[in-house]
Amino acid sequence: MRVRWINRVAIATLVGYACGTVSAQDVTNSGEAKRPMMAKDADPDWDVVTVKPNNTGEKRDRMYVKGRHVIVENDSVEAMIVTGFNVQKDQIAGVPDWGKTEHWNVDGVPNVEGQPDVEQFQSMIRKMLEERFGLKLHREQREMSVFALTTVKGGPKLTENLSNPKGLPIRDVRVGNGQRTDIFTNTSMSDLASMLLFSVDRPIVQKTGLKGRYDFKLQWTMDEARAASPDAPPGLFTALQEQLGLRLRATKAAVDVLTVDQVRRPGPN
Repeated sequence: MRVRWINRVAIATLVGYACGTVSAQDVTNSGEAKRPMMAKDADPDWDVVTVKPNNTGEKRDRMYVKGRHVIVENDSVEAMIVTGFNVQKDQIAGVPDWGKTEHWNVDGVPNVEGQPDVEQFQSMIRKMLEERFGLKLHREQREMSVFALTTVKGGPKLTENLSNPKGLPIRDVRVGNGQRTDIFTNTSMSDLASMLLFSVDRPIVQKTGLKGRYDFKLQWTMDEARAASPDAPPGLFTALQEQLGLRLRATKAAVDVLTVDQVRRPGPN
């Protein structure tokens, strides 16, 4: 079992809800105040967007919001599908070689006022892939190696949140010195499975049987080698068991696979 740490995983800072690999800059370099969020029922598209090849050869890739701009830097089509559809690379089939190796910059503004939440951000990525890259795909079920999120003997260590059953989950992420603290509020186990997806190397299926929404805190060390230090929090798998009474168990299960039927390089802006 391997933990996979992606430097883009700071999606939580966008709106406190992490389910992908987006980061955000709520305050611009000029000191601009944090923008209000879009309405929850808003379905934003792009008012204007430019897509250009990134030929710098740099390894760093980012997705973030700055002012009104939604920005992707140095990402492949495959990586944008991962983010837009909230899946692992293993859950994508049919991407041509150039869709994995060629990198792109995207910069545009939505046609709705306010800052998008994570689901709205992902929707914009999907629409851009469809409109500019001509992406067409279909879903099918395949059996593959997964992690099943389950409870351990003795039950979970979670506090049920009864205040807002229809509200969004919130995740506050604090990272430093290879260690991470995640503070979850109003979070279902399905939400948690999505939030953990980009910290492991295979899909996660939710099998806890827990139906509610919960508040809890998870402290863990992102580098398993550092987790052996006596002063460091444990690695992710151990932290889940010891702190939350949950477990990621390796198994096989049928999961959604996205098969790309069509994708092309974008035309001129």
